[in-house]
Amino acid sequence: MNIRNWSLQKREAAAAFMYISPWLIGFLIFTLGPMLASLYFSFTEYNIVAAPRWVGLQNYIGLFQDELFWESLKVTLRFAVMALPASLFLGLFLAVLLNQKIPFVKVWRTLYFLPSVITGVAVTILWMLIFNPQVGILNNTLNAIGIKNPPSWLLDPQWALFSLALISLWGVGQTMIIYLAGLQGIPTDLYDAAKVDGASAPQRFWNITIPMMSPVIFYNLVLGLIGTFSYFTQAYIVGRSIGGLGSPLRSTLFYNLYLYQKAFLEQKMGEASAMAWVLFLVVLVLTMLVFRSSEIWVYYEGELKR
Repeated sequence: MNIRNWSLQKREAAAAFMYISPWLIGFLIFTLGPMLASLYFSFTEYNIVAAPRWVGLQNYIGLFQDELFWESLKVTLRFAVMALPASLFLGLFLAVLLNQKIPFVKVWRTLYFLPSVITGVAVTILWMLIFNPQVGILNNTLNAIGIKNPPSWLLDPQWALFSLALISLWGVGQTMIIYLAGLQGIPTDLYDAAKVDGASAPQRFWNITIPMMSPVIFYNLVLGLIGTFSYFTQAYIVGRSIGGLGSPLRSTLFYNLYLYQKAFLEQKMGEASAMAWVLFLVVLVLTMLVFRSSEIWVYYEGELKR
């Protein structure tokens, strides 16, 4: 009997590996392989045309001495500080509104979610027209209500990064949907008991909704953090349209844009690979800090039962 059970387990394991083998092969060839290759190239001088030449830590030392490296990291961090909290709060706000019993609620949910499925290129071109300082609808509207000197938005170094943060909110519907799923999973008995105890709506929101939604907030925070550090498409299109990568005046020189410049414009694949691994470590450290902080503010329903 034991021999038969052991044989059955081996057959089941073999079948399982057979079914997941396409993914495993794809992961090894298209993900793990390139990652290991980039780690090797980060210690070499490599321009695609010639064979890589080992230079040790020279690429990493050169990065830390590069002014544009620190500038691009600073721009990315500033963008994360602006865009990430705004996305988290606006997504939760919309989810709470669309979790109410209102007419045509399914239609409203669909309308708020639809923008998040439109490609980044089309969205960026649309917003560039909106932000156009001469003919854009935004400045024309501001002029109509009495604001005579509105910003130049994407053309102004002081406003360009803020404008990109606003553009990033176009896809907040994806965050909203995740919040909405979390809200619908909160037991209504908790709200009913709080009403009986005389808790007001703000008290119910702060003491029931926020704690019960903290795992979902944590999930969106981690994904949003990774997403802001991989920001590229919108900044690339805007920069190339108004004067070059990072325009105006390097105010939108995101880390990934500078990495792209090193790799594909300057053909310095070794330095670009080093930048990629530095970015990986930065995101890894920040994500670990978020995970450590979750012990303080993230509540899981089953914790009190243990």
